[in-house]
Amino acid sequence: MQLIRTIVWVLLIVALLLFSFNNWQPVEVKIWEGLILETRLPALVVASFLLGLLPMWLLHKGASWRFNRRISSLENSVKAATISTPAPIATTTQLDAAAADPQAPAS
Repeated sequence: MQLIRTIVWVLLIVALLLFSFNNWQPVEVKIWEGLILETRLPALVVASFLLGLLPMWLLHKGASWRFNRRISSLENSVKAATISTPAPIATTTQLDAAAADPQAPAS
């Protein structure tokens, strides 16, 4: 699996380098009326991609953190419930008393 991941990353980097090499031309970005940013096209594409990726990555990390906390909380509550309520142990005196008086409710 690690080999496939490495191959995919290498292919993405090669594709980005080819795109950058073939499209290395200046682009003017008009931010406000008097403010114009002159940059290269690959820088604009990479910046746009990262601006779109960042909110989804933060949402994913937040959900993952919340789910891990929830799982830990549920696991701890199950551990506490099993430790705090042990099963009653039947002793010989309780068994003898129950055998002597069959009408008495079992406790």
